[in-house]
Amino acid sequence: MRGGWVYIMTNRPNGTLYIGVTNDIARRAYEHREGLIEGFTKRYGLKRLVYMEAHADIRDAIQREKSLKHWPRAWKVRLILDSNPDWRDLYLDLA
Repeated sequence: MRGGWVYIMTNRPNGTLYIGVTNDIARRAYEHREGLIEGFTKRYGLKRLVYMEAHADIRDAIQREKSLKHWPRAWKVRLILDSNPDWRDLYLDLA
């Protein structure tokens, strides 16, 4: 089974959050940044990748995404702050 990524996009520090899952984090972050996919992230301008988490199995990534989506916002913000306290755009590390 192929690996996967869970990620969080935002529009600014402490802004709107979107949690997603993908098997290609660089491609998916690019799609969000460029507004290539219609939907929530395009509507709210969520172009900043602030959190990403690798999984060896895509099924584990999907399960983690489902779990994170049920977390309170404060927990999600803490998850971001623990690894990215400046809310830096991690896409720049991928490009």
